[in-house]
Amino acid sequence: MPNTNPIADHVAAIPPSGIREFFELVQGRTDIISLGVGEPDFTTPWHIRESAIYALERGKTSYTSNLGLLNLRESISHYIAHFFGPTYRPDNEILITMGVSEALDLALRAIINPGDEIIYHEPCYVSYSPSIALTHGIPVAVECNSQMKFSVTAADIEAAITEKSKALILNFPTNPTGGTMTREELQAIANLAVKHNLIVITDEIYAELTFEGEHVSIASLPGMQERTILLHGFSKAYAMTGFRIGFGCGPESLIAAMTRIHQYSMLCASIVSQEAALEALRNGEEPMMEMREEYRQRRNLMVNALNEMGLTCHLPRGSFYAFPSVQSTGLDSKTFATRLLEAENVAAVPGTAFGDCGEGFLRCCFAAGFDQIEEAIERMARFVDNTKKG
Repeated sequence: MPNTNPIADHVAAIPPSGIREFFELVQGRTDIISLGVGEPDFTTPWHIRESAIYALERGKTSYTSNLGLLNLRESISHYIAHFFGPTYRPDNEILITMGVSEALDLALRAIINPGDEIIYHEPCYVSYSPSIALTHGIPVAVECNSQMKFSVTAADIEAAITEKSKALILNFPTNPTGGTMTREELQAIANLAVKHNLIVITDEIYAELTFEGEHVSIASLPGMQERTILLHGFSKAYAMTGFRIGFGCGPESLIAAMTRIHQYSMLCASIVSQEAALEALRNGEEPMMEMREEYRQRRNLMVNALNEMGLTCHLPRGSFYAFPSVQSTGLDSKTFATRLLEAENVAAVPGTAFGDCGEGFLRCCFAAGFDQIEEAIERMARFVDNTKKG
């Protein structure tokens, strides 16, 4: 009998996003405080929006090169060299994409053969495992824990490596935990990648939102630039989520492979968004730093309050997420999040949306105004107190 199911098996097996499940619950409601969706509450700075408007007024509405605007790639090359370390050639080692999500998809499709194993760390951004599965790879999760402040160890990664291992995905600072890595920790992982001939895909979209210490890109370490695809973009640090503009940097051969896929799918990123991104790199550092300082203050407020109410939470060194434990309440993650929404109209995302090892935790995004955070904290404290009283 022919298979009459119109949906491909590997697509049907993918669960819906746990983030979007809670996002849909709060859509259109004005009585809810949302700590759920990872999006800056800041409007894109005016000078960036103005550059997009000006591009339209000048009639910039055409396709660009598949790789993207050359002047944008040149600016990205300078930016990455200055803030991250590696130098990439604008002509063939940088690809502009429709957000970092497309860059990730292109990187995976460019390297995976069916059955290849791709290692990544959990809890993690919801799309990593599904993206691997959609390219017929095998996702292999390595658990991070709160005792290690959600960093990942070289020893745990090595324990997951087999003869089928093809690549390793890293995301530091991490969504949803805010975990980061030291230079020494990354060097140990870099040594593993060289030893086992692994490609490394490093998603550094939250790099600029590092609050303490240095941000280190694994691509900057000896022997790593030639085996690393560095993914980055403008959504988080520059508050440009709706512009859908990202990029990938890497060896010419890998960028060429990604571009072959890109030219048959997206063709090119929006020229208007590319013009806005160019302005962000030229004049966006000061507003970005101001937003980061605001996030730092919100982080301190939220994390201190969570710990005071009995929801143990490490101090994230990056991103705009707190990841408190709810285990003291006796509730699992989804039950806690659902009841919090029902009882106090506060939306946060259960840790299980980010992998099974997220059980017992809750992602709270502090990209919200101080007044909203203060009110959300008050409601959460009341809910926790009532829950513990039974």
